[in-house]
Amino acid sequence: MTTSNKYKALERMSNDEGIIAALAIDQRGSLKKMLAAGSDHASDNDIVEFKKAISEELTPYASSILLDPEYGLPAAKVRNENTGLLVAYEKTGYDVTEPGRLPDLISNCSVRRIKEEGADSIKFLLYIDPDEASEINEQKYAFVERIGDECVAQDIPLFLEILTYDAGIDDAKGAEYAKLKPQKVIAAMKEFSKPQYHVDVLKVEVPFNIAFVEGFNGDNPIVYTKAQAIQYLKDQSDATDLPYIFLSAGVSAKAFRDELYMAKEADAKFNGVLCGRATWKGSIVPFAKEGEKAGREWMRTEGKENIEALNEVLNKTATSWKEKVTKQ
Repeated sequence: MTTSNKYKALERMSNDEGIIAALAIDQRGSLKKMLAAGSDHASDNDIVEFKKAISEELTPYASSILLDPEYGLPAAKVRNENTGLLVAYEKTGYDVTEPGRLPDLISNCSVRRIKEEGADSIKFLLYIDPDEASEINEQKYAFVERIGDECVAQDIPLFLEILTYDAGIDDAKGAEYAKLKPQKVIAAMKEFSKPQYHVDVLKVEVPFNIAFVEGFNGDNPIVYTKAQAIQYLKDQSDATDLPYIFLSAGVSAKAFRDELYMAKEADAKFNGVLCGRATWKGSIVPFAKEGEKAGREWMRTEGKENIEALNEVLNKTATSWKEKVTKQ
């Protein structure tokens, strides 16, 4: 059951068909590095201005936008009036000196404060290895329970972003981890679908690495046949009764669309996407090297084309979250 306020908030996050077609630009440190790679340096103001440009140019084509409270609130103010606002609550990254990739919150934020800034929903990112030691994972379970309770108290939806890893494998993009990824993604989804977390929408990875799928692998070894990849998508869909949306995980715009078509082939009941770099990454270099005008020109042309092409795929592949949610 979902409260009427949460239900209305989810409607603001969605298009008319009840599909979440969201744009993600909550990157902080990684975005600064990307902007700096396109020029000699990047300032905090460059990050703010880039986010504002993305918001202004691309939210007319998105049902909602994900931003951060540290650099993104000015961008929230220039978004399209019909575009919902999802705001990140976690600190970016994790402490590499401590085991377990433990989460932390932005120190001067609370769900109440984020809501007062105009957020329709809260996003929290969690790194999780379902097979890691229980003393690590119990801390993470309790952490999400606290955030879920905070969102219940403020009557605002919680989007939980789950990024899986293996504590014994450094390269999350390699073939060794690709073999383990399906069961880890699915196990994490099952865990955080439990009612004590009060999660309203799961934001999840595709349960395989497309770079190792037969027919999509290029020069990489084949870890999964296409039939196996499709079965993993079906198993993922069956693992939760909650609405769930896919993150693009840094793949190309075309690869992400290919993944969504596979999900449709699997009859996976996913409810939209939160797509970041796959939509706007190409605007980084013109923005950083040639200036804001060049960056915006890329956004108005190729960026718009990317998001419209993705919306077209979503209309063919995603289903409404309203089929899973009842209002109280």
